[in-house]
Amino acid sequence: MPWIVGVSGASGTPYAAAVLRALLAGGESVDLVVSRASRLTLLDETGISFRDAHWRDDLREWLARGADGKPGTFDVDLEDEGDGDRVRYWAAGDLAAGPSSGSYATKGMLIVPASTACVAGVALGLSKDLLQRAASVTLKERRPLVVAVRETPLNGQTLRHLVALDEAGASVVPASPAFYAGATHIQDLVDFVAGRVLDAAGVGHGLYRRWKGEIGGGSRPPA
Repeated sequence: MPWIVGVSGASGTPYAAAVLRALLAGGESVDLVVSRASRLTLLDETGISFRDAHWRDDLREWLARGADGKPGTFDVDLEDEGDGDRVRYWAAGDLAAGPSSGSYATKGMLIVPASTACVAGVALGLSKDLLQRAASVTLKERRPLVVAVRETPLNGQTLRHLVALDEAGASVVPASPAFYAGATHIQDLVDFVAGRVLDAAGVGHGLYRRWKGEIGGGSRPPA
């Protein structure tokens, strides 16, 4: 079964790329939903125009790019040998898509990054596009939903929406990097947030160095 990854219009497309790379590296299958607003953010942050008709090429270019914007930083394989694509792309306006139904089996959903508009839509059950509908289905089916909100400051209305999501069973993971893991590059900070998103979903990874109860341990070379 796949994980659904929803990408909303908040700044932070490198977070989504890091999560997608880690899922694929771990042998997971992905159903990808890229909102209309997120295409503008992706174009602004990476220069990549994400197109429905050429989504494989555009996704491969996006995932190969580092958090510093450097192309070709990562090698990305979207296919399994003999098994076809490990990523299935669904257009955000396709409300007849598989993830719009509870009978479509998935492991859960990760929304990264999650804008405040996306948070509101999911909390209120608006289902205005496939991303919001898939999140509502994930909640009603009692599957894991991780919402990586990326906004600051947060007003009272958004905080109430986040509480509503928590009460509905979602895991709210602010895109807030930590510095104890010995980050020396922007990619390290991005990978920390992506790793915490995957932690909340119960997906194994090796994106960051975990705390081991040793002061200053993050500044030492890995054993």
